[in-house]
Amino acid sequence: MTDPQPASMYESAKKIYPREMGGRFADLSKLATVTLLGLFYIVPWLTWDDRQAILFDLPARKFYLIGLTLWPQDFPFLALFLIIAALSLFFFTALAGRLWCGFACPQTVWTEAFIWMEQLTEGTRSQRMKLDKAPWSWNKIRRKGSKQFLWVTFSLWTGFTFVGFFTPIRELGVEFVTFSVGGWTWFWAVFYGFATYGNAGYMREQVCIYMCPYARFQSAMFDKDTLIISYDEKRGDPRGRRKRSVDPKEAGLGDCIDCTLCVQVCPTDIDIRDGLQYECIACAACIDACDSVMDKMNYPRGLVRYTTEHAMQNEQTHVLRPRMMVYGALLMVLIGSLITTMAIRTPIILDVIRDRNSLYRELPGDMIENIYTIKLINQSNNAREFKLSVEGVEGIHLDGIGNTILVDGGSVLSVPVRARVHRDNAFGVMKIDFIAEALDESGHKRVEDSRFLGPTP
Repeated sequence: MTDPQPASMYESAKKIYPREMGGRFADLSKLATVTLLGLFYIVPWLTWDDRQAILFDLPARKFYLIGLTLWPQDFPFLALFLIIAALSLFFFTALAGRLWCGFACPQTVWTEAFIWMEQLTEGTRSQRMKLDKAPWSWNKIRRKGSKQFLWVTFSLWTGFTFVGFFTPIRELGVEFVTFSVGGWTWFWAVFYGFATYGNAGYMREQVCIYMCPYARFQSAMFDKDTLIISYDEKRGDPRGRRKRSVDPKEAGLGDCIDCTLCVQVCPTDIDIRDGLQYECIACAACIDACDSVMDKMNYPRGLVRYTTEHAMQNEQTHVLRPRMMVYGALLMVLIGSLITTMAIRTPIILDVIRDRNSLYRELPGDMIENIYTIKLINQSNNAREFKLSVEGVEGIHLDGIGNTILVDGGSVLSVPVRARVHRDNAFGVMKIDFIAEALDESGHKRVEDSRFLGPTP
């Protein structure tokens, strides 16, 4: 008797052929995909005040968000925005499960686009399965080649658009046409295009199942009042095929006819009838599939539906529960804080650097002088005039600059200045304040403290 062959610890991923399915959730998914892809590909081409409306200019260390310009000093705004985004994910997951994964995640959106191109070139689910099993022929080469052409073109355009968020896209387009693009620009465009091609074209559900950490910890945010896609086992079982004319109650059957259509349409190839699984991305394709079958059988819809565990147990569902109220309150506080701080934000940054090469200088007329370098950043998009002054010590004044200085929009001006005060008022280390005041109707003002050194008494 021969020993059985040991089971392999590695197995190639089985290719999934999602079936095409219409319905209200499929329409919602298409709308979300078209909207989000449209925003991604169109937004970089929009202009605002003769510049790109959305541009993350890393070399200049400036982020342009329509009429707002953010600098590295505005990093707390970005941190606050990311916290709000994370908390929003927790809030909506606790409310209605993996809505993000099913309708708005970039992996889902781009995968949908690649599947559309695959269906356009290779046909329906059964036609794609048959084509893959068929030997190579002119028809197979033509269909596979057409799909690859669309995939590669779409991926490269995606990489180009992605880089266009960090480099002015119109200039980038000219550089690509004239083949004058720098090496790193080529690298990132091709890299992001290749990532799109691999993730959305081939890996697809494997990214969601094996690579995305959200699938692993999502259950920590679920409770018995969370809306999830569920199969009504009490109504559907026992399962069994039958003709439409057969009364399921007389036949001792549930409403599920075991057609497996809910499995065929699933992009991750799970059976929702086995209960909630971490592979489920909540795309709701199984709901559309099951509803279509229920309509044909003249059964009520909802055998597979969005519901809660409490509702499945005929108990009351509580939408307003402590978890939701805490998440909602935190979101309101954080969003209010972000809006408030952005609204009262002064678009001026003032840095004062004291010359450390000398403690102080003694000038004729018993004057004591300290030298500073003033760096003034105009965060607005328009040129502005500013008045610089200093206070904190009696009789102190600035010398070496005019009454006003002009700073272009979105630029930094470095100005050497000399602060002077009479010896009678200069004693040791004294705190002083430099003031930059905008000479326009805004009245923006920025104050930065520093130290003035004088003779030790």
